[in-house]
Amino acid sequence: MTTEVGAPVQMSQQQLEATLWRAANSLRGPVDPGDFKAYVFPVMFYKWICDTHDFHHVRAVADFGDDLTPAIEADYQPFVVPPGSAWTDIRNTAVNVGSKLADALHRLQLTNPNLVGVFGDVNWANKDRLPETALAALLDTFHEVRLDPAHVSGDMLGAAYEYLLREFAEASGKKAGEFFTPRHVVHLLVRILDPQPGESVGDPACGSAGMLVETVNAVRSAGGDPRTLTLYGQEVNLTTAAIAKMNLYLHGLEDFTIVRGDTFREPKLLDGAALRKLSCTIANPPFSLQNWGAATWAKDPYNRVVCGVPPANNGDYAWIQHMIATMDPDVGRVGVVMPHGVLFRGGKEGAIRQCLVEKDLLDAVIGLPKNLFYSTSIPVCLLIFRAKKTPERAGKVFFIVASARYQPGRNQNLMSERDVDAVDAAYKLGEDRDGVGGLHLRMVDVAEVEANGFDLNIGRYVRTEQAAEVDVEAALAAYQDSRASLRAAEMDLDRKLKAAGFDA
Repeated sequence: MTTEVGAPVQMSQQQLEATLWRAANSLRGPVDPGDFKAYVFPVMFYKWICDTHDFHHVRAVADFGDDLTPAIEADYQPFVVPPGSAWTDIRNTAVNVGSKLADALHRLQLTNPNLVGVFGDVNWANKDRLPETALAALLDTFHEVRLDPAHVSGDMLGAAYEYLLREFAEASGKKAGEFFTPRHVVHLLVRILDPQPGESVGDPACGSAGMLVETVNAVRSAGGDPRTLTLYGQEVNLTTAAIAKMNLYLHGLEDFTIVRGDTFREPKLLDGAALRKLSCTIANPPFSLQNWGAATWAKDPYNRVVCGVPPANNGDYAWIQHMIATMDPDVGRVGVVMPHGVLFRGGKEGAIRQCLVEKDLLDAVIGLPKNLFYSTSIPVCLLIFRAKKTPERAGKVFFIVASARYQPGRNQNLMSERDVDAVDAAYKLGEDRDGVGGLHLRMVDVAEVEANGFDLNIGRYVRTEQAAEVDVEAALAAYQDSRASLRAAEMDLDRKLKAAGFDA
């Protein structure tokens, strides 16, 4: 929204979000809603780069006039927009718009190496996937708005990006879990880990970088300088890794490292040849990942086999051990979202769980309400690990039942700010409480956990109606795990029989 004369008109948050959602809806029909993000975010980011470049150019001209040189202007510009790659160049193209856009984005990345990969891998020239009329409609909608600092503040733009992520998650259904963690869950996990200025924070399954953004917000809200944080993320999906980079840039961040790759087979957040040690490692990784790369872990060069090699058909404890291996030996802490199955499953996982408890790395188990996530309706838990516990928590595991702290939602339940405050305060209090504020808390000696065979099922330690419900879900999860193992065994037997010449 602009005016021809006078000062620029700032958009309201509602106007900005309505325009962005209208841009997404311009693709409806030829593009599946689950794929909107692959097209909308790159165009939005491209428009922001071009508008911001124009904004700083005007400032540079106003400051230096005829004395302005390319070297001086370079100090004003966060990004260089090469000739022929400006927004107006694309907007004024009549035919083969997709090819022209692809060329502009390519040249932007050649000119700005820190933007390599940020626009994803969409084939903009493929008119079968994205008809030229749909692309033109998308560009027309973004052309209506100016995304420079004079019209849209950084906080507004970041909030609008989060709005689109939520809307795309709604449209994607269960696929949303691949890139989006509900922000109230992220908020709680970050509050518990309590990041401090100057610390390093990493997410080995960073998705759209929501955990990293929330870390910055937490430090800023506490009066610290978020620019002192060092942020790291790894993401296997190319489109999602690009979304993560855009998310951080649009939130006003520049000093971060987002890499694309398989965290298990090719960890890239390294310090030399070793895993980078971090103050906080935080993640909501994909649950019960099969074919995660167990064969390479028997002789893992990154020392991630803290307590044993997890089963080949379930990577939950691979994520946990990878994160623990990144902990700074003095201040390191880990917060990870996990299914309840990690608390009680036996076999290799049981042995790993016992080892982690015996090493006194597990600080807390927090049972969350059910139906918080797009990818699963079952309740999940937060596991908190610390390299060094406080003396009063040494040799203990703190159990929190927070399954009653939620507000019903349209598709998913949510935790309000009061719910998050209550759970965070309870964690920091670290005392036994029964039913106060809808929470049930108990500090349990490791000796009692040992007496229970290192089973961490919350219902064994905290007896409530909610805990009984968790027990039912835990039993269901165990049943489903057994069914999956049986199917895998049957398929393996079938392959072996066929290889031996027996037909089914």
